[in-house]
Amino acid sequence: MPTKLFPLFCNMQQMKKRIINITFVLIACYLLLLIPDANSPAIKKTASTAFAWNNNAVWKLLEHDFANAKKQSKLVVDSGIHTLFEQAKPLYHTIAVNKISATDAVFQNILSNYFYLAALVAAQPQQRDSFLQCYNHVRNAVKLQSQHWDMNDKEVRSSLYQILYGTRAAAEEVLLQTGSLPFEASMKVKTEPSAASFTTIFGLTVHSGDLLLSRGGAEVSALISRGNDYPGNFSHVALIYVEEKSGVPYLIEAHIEKGVTVSSVKQYISDKKLRFMVLRPRADLPQLKADPLLPHKAAKLAYNKALQQHIPYDFKMNFYDSSAMFCSEVGSYAYTQMGVQLWQAVSTISSQGVVNWLSAFGVENFVTQMPSDLEYDPQLSVAGEWRNPETLMKDHIDNAVMDVLLEQADNGKTITYNQWQLPFVRVVKLWCIIKNKFGGTGIIPEGMSATQALKNQEFVGMYNAVKAGTEILADRFMKENNYRPPYWQLIALAKNAAEK
Repeated sequence: MPTKLFPLFCNMQQMKKRIINITFVLIACYLLLLIPDANSPAIKKTASTAFAWNNNAVWKLLEHDFANAKKQSKLVVDSGIHTLFEQAKPLYHTIAVNKISATDAVFQNILSNYFYLAALVAAQPQQRDSFLQCYNHVRNAVKLQSQHWDMNDKEVRSSLYQILYGTRAAAEEVLLQTGSLPFEASMKVKTEPSAASFTTIFGLTVHSGDLLLSRGGAEVSALISRGNDYPGNFSHVALIYVEEKSGVPYLIEAHIEKGVTVSSVKQYISDKKLRFMVLRPRADLPQLKADPLLPHKAAKLAYNKALQQHIPYDFKMNFYDSSAMFCSEVGSYAYTQMGVQLWQAVSTISSQGVVNWLSAFGVENFVTQMPSDLEYDPQLSVAGEWRNPETLMKDHIDNAVMDVLLEQADNGKTITYNQWQLPFVRVVKLWCIIKNKFGGTGIIPEGMSATQALKNQEFVGMYNAVKAGTEILADRFMKENNYRPPYWQLIALAKNAAEK
């Protein structure tokens, strides 16, 4: 070899050796990063059982009545509606003036009457306002009655859930079927007094210390609201604080992406909301009689705590440990410090499929505080409710898709992930951890592992695939039947889409 070429040859050999060494290190790192996560800790599961309506025959009969009513004359339908309203009056009077047990037959009679009214009013929208007034009348009366009930009694909880959730479901079916007639998004429910400062959100007056239930548009929002022994319509809780001197409102809430934060009303509203409910502590609670500004003080405590320290999101959903908090825990913690224990009956998640899926995202506690269950706390009044007319159908489709997927989960369907992507996502997670240390927000939330992030990606893809198919089938149903598919039909359509 010529002498002048020897150094070049040596350099090439060294470079080749470096490339081999680097390649070996990268392969070794990749293989190390492929090692699965350690096994999850023991799951704290409840021995309870999930509520089931088991009323398919009734739903089909109601749809049959609705379809028939659409074909009948206005006079005939109005006569049927008038008869049902008259039959309801003594029932409403009974629960308004008497102290009644949760299992009294009057509640089932009211619910049945309201269901059959819904089928006719959906075909005769001019009667809709009276129908919705009855809804609020029943809701307020039942909430008042529940103050005397034992919320830890399973039969009591089921009865309360049936009447409150059932009447809302019927009211919303009417709103959807009469969509050609515009309706107000905001609905005032009860004027519950409050000494705290106030503001307006979504056209509803809210006071400092109010708890704001909402439903987001993300896929996981549907999982949170439906993955419960008492499937609901809400996935998030925020606590409002209205500064007493300036009147400036703030929302204290826990976000998966960044933990407990203080948001402006503008920020809160800009975060997509499908629905919204205002819950307010009853003014006649002993604690509020002693201190009418207790709700405001609870909100201020939460506000100060959120500003003074970083509180990460609690994926474990352990409301006994306030070092990290999930959304329900923010309000619960603040009120507990003031001597009011919210969620008089804890939430339970007993379905094995739901437990398996939630545990895939880091949840470890299945006796907890779920957002939807706060509505049934007797200590709270429903002050108002807001539904976006443009997204109410989306809300129902989301629920139906999730109900079907959770049924598949109970039948053994698991959330998998692409194992070969794990090393790359773990590198991304490391970068997110560094950003979190310096106060930034990473694309993988704090407290969520790379494996959980991949499972979430798989879950979102699975959910959106079934949802897309359900939307196509729902549009076809509307064209063929000339009305929107009611919820039980959406379930059937979602099952069809899931099978395909």
